[in-house]
Amino acid sequence: MQVGLLDTIVAGKPRVDTFTRANYLGAVAARADSFWVPDHLNGLFPRSLWKPEYTGLARVSPSIDAFLEPWTMLGHLAARNRIGRLGLGVCVTDTGRRNPAVTAQAAVTMSQLTRGRFILGIGTGEREGNEPYGVDWSKPVGRFEEAMATIRALWDSGGELVNRDSPYFPLRNALFDLPAYRGKWPPIWIAAHGPRMLRIAGRYADGYFPAFPHTPEAYAQRLDAVRSAASDAGRDPMAITPALCVSVVTGRTNGEVEAAMDSEVMRAACLTASDEMFAKHGLQHPLGVGFSGAQDLVPQGWDEQTALSYAKGVTPELMRDLGLVGTPDEVLDKAAQWRDAGVRHMVLINGCALQRSAVRGFTSLLPFAQIVRRLKRL
Repeated sequence: MQVGLLDTIVAGKPRVDTFTRANYLGAVAARADSFWVPDHLNGLFPRSLWKPEYTGLARVSPSIDAFLEPWTMLGHLAARNRIGRLGLGVCVTDTGRRNPAVTAQAAVTMSQLTRGRFILGIGTGEREGNEPYGVDWSKPVGRFEEAMATIRALWDSGGELVNRDSPYFPLRNALFDLPAYRGKWPPIWIAAHGPRMLRIAGRYADGYFPAFPHTPEAYAQRLDAVRSAASDAGRDPMAITPALCVSVVTGRTNGEVEAAMDSEVMRAACLTASDEMFAKHGLQHPLGVGFSGAQDLVPQGWDEQTALSYAKGVTPELMRDLGLVGTPDEVLDKAAQWRDAGVRHMVLINGCALQRSAVRGFTSLLPFAQIVRRLKRL
């Protein structure tokens, strides 16, 4: 098992990269294989609950929406990536807000700067990062498929002029002459969940990289669908890296884990799950039957009472099912289920910091680092 860590790249103090730099060094110390940054303009979280009475982290990070620009941060990390030489990745960039030619250029630039240690994580994006900014959200999957075809067409052009019809990204004498690092383009890991996205991943992806909450059983079924689509496209299905992005909530004892989960902020974070995951526990998603989860979540406008009422519907049993929750031994047992479902590169989000106590959030770093080291031996 390879293990990566995802940093939120939220602006810190006294420097905007203070948290990211600390988390990067923590990843090196824990002997992680990769370090990732997200691509968001704001968080998938109700800002009305980001207060010290709900999470101690609000005392040192006053905004949950102050996201730094990911590609700028990746370049900054590449320049500092001398210790550990971790792989760097974006988890995941957006084909709604970003023209695929620019993404193709940025990814190859990063590949050159990191000497081939960059991974392009990519997906449709979410409604919250597109619709409020005037980006059409009516056909995100169709737009994504055309973006992938555009990136591959530019990379495969050999520096020749490219002409390609497309309803979203038509190319007219387009030129892409930036060379691949040692003849290899950066691997593309696609965040796919629905049937059409799984087929697209099989056709274009070098890695399957879902991030929204689901189960190991669903992962195994979707990985089979990706590999079948790859085979249909004449590609080697076993060459696709099975990856996963998942949250971890841990503590040294069961009592510490229970204390971490006793948090309105933790429960609100679980609203990124789909109604299907809620129904599995006999619950209905507060946002309605059939709600798809993170992709359609737009929580910026919720007032405090609305956010609290939504979070109230999240049970401890559901919380435990949406990530790797428990003591280090329990987390490793759950991670083994994902390994058995096919996962070979697990990117972890440290959810412990969201708990009510800032001190407990800090002390949870020790069992979290222990999990990273032990995961590598799974």
